[in-house]
Amino acid sequence: MRLSRYFLPLLKETPAEAQIVSHQLMLRAGLIRQSSAGIYSWLPFGYRVLRKVEQIVREEMDRAGAHEILMPSIQPAELWKESGRYDDYGKEMLRITDRHDRAMLYGPTHEEVVTDIFRRSVRSYKDLPLNLYQIQWKFRDEIRPRFGVMRGREFLMKDNYSFDLDFAGALRSYNAMLLAYLKTFRRMGLTAIPMRADSGAIGGDLSHEFQILAQTGESAVYFDAAFEDIDFLQDELDVEQLKALYAATDEQHDPASCPVPPERLRSGRGIEVGHIFYFGTKYSKPLGATVVGPDGAEIPVEMGSYGIGVSRLVGALIEAFHDEAGICWPEPVAPFRLGLINLRPSDQGCSALVAELEAKLARAGVEVLVDDRDDSPGAKFAAMDLIGLPWQAVVGPRGLKEGVVELKCRRTGAREQLSPDALLQRFAA
Repeated sequence: MRLSRYFLPLLKETPAEAQIVSHQLMLRAGLIRQSSAGIYSWLPFGYRVLRKVEQIVREEMDRAGAHEILMPSIQPAELWKESGRYDDYGKEMLRITDRHDRAMLYGPTHEEVVTDIFRRSVRSYKDLPLNLYQIQWKFRDEIRPRFGVMRGREFLMKDNYSFDLDFAGALRSYNAMLLAYLKTFRRMGLTAIPMRADSGAIGGDLSHEFQILAQTGESAVYFDAAFEDIDFLQDELDVEQLKALYAATDEQHDPASCPVPPERLRSGRGIEVGHIFYFGTKYSKPLGATVVGPDGAEIPVEMGSYGIGVSRLVGALIEAFHDEAGICWPEPVAPFRLGLINLRPSDQGCSALVAELEAKLARAGVEVLVDDRDDSPGAKFAAMDLIGLPWQAVVGPRGLKEGVVELKCRRTGAREQLSPDALLQRFAA
């Protein structure tokens, strides 16, 4: 992809309305533009990141045995009246009326719709367990949307719902999702701490929120150092041991009663990016989602819901990975893996080498963004640091004469000189 022909509107100055780092950098680096309060258009660069995040989430949900569906964003109010939530939800729900005066709503969540799908389609306990997920745009009319995509009104969310015959089955589904979440965030380069959350009227301890660590996080978190030593990508993880490890928000943490010795207690700042929740028969009973059990009796199914803020994760990633010059994308979610800078596009030798590298890297499946603009080297370096691609390769007249290309790691700033062939071998591998 050539930057001279790519739609990437960069900003030199930080917009006044942007209060936190992720909002500032998403605007400056051309990822998003505001449409109205709390609602954003995703531009090509930002949309590439959003799709990378979405795909990692999708792959881990598939691996955990969930089935992807797509439910409508506009929902009938009747379903919410059946569950008893229509009048209770509050002004965050956008209520609308269609041309036939039917009450509708823009879905802030999809428990009612997915339960309706289940009750119309599943009748026997032999079809359980079942786990259905979607990646869908939601709308919640926040009274004070702020911080860009971190607290917007319209947002992309992965939400899935488990259906089981009994509590034991629901617990297995819950634990499977807890592990899937930890693997999902680790694949993005993030450290996620699962913390027990309020489970409301249901009671019990089957509610966890996932806080990823970032220096600019929203709230203080405390956790056992054991979390730092766990390889969340391994297959053999003891979920009950993980759930037993100490983790608490600032409001939950009491130094006097903390069970973790001071030498093992870690603290940091956290950003919530996911929540899992068991709610039993809260929706299956009022909506009549039952199955015929082994003894022939009708049994309301046990349910759980599991959410990941996909668009919010893009902002959280920037909060976790940035420096004073701009974004530092982890490779798994980077819009392009390599930025190839042509210091002198007017030089035929430089342009020929850049074109050759671009073509060969593309054939090797490497996503490359070429800065071929007629601009100063300083402006090109600043732009490449701002947008934060993991690697930068610089082709210039001096290096061309010496037969080398300079390679820079965006995260560490380390530089090395490689021959063009060595560069290709490095990335093609």
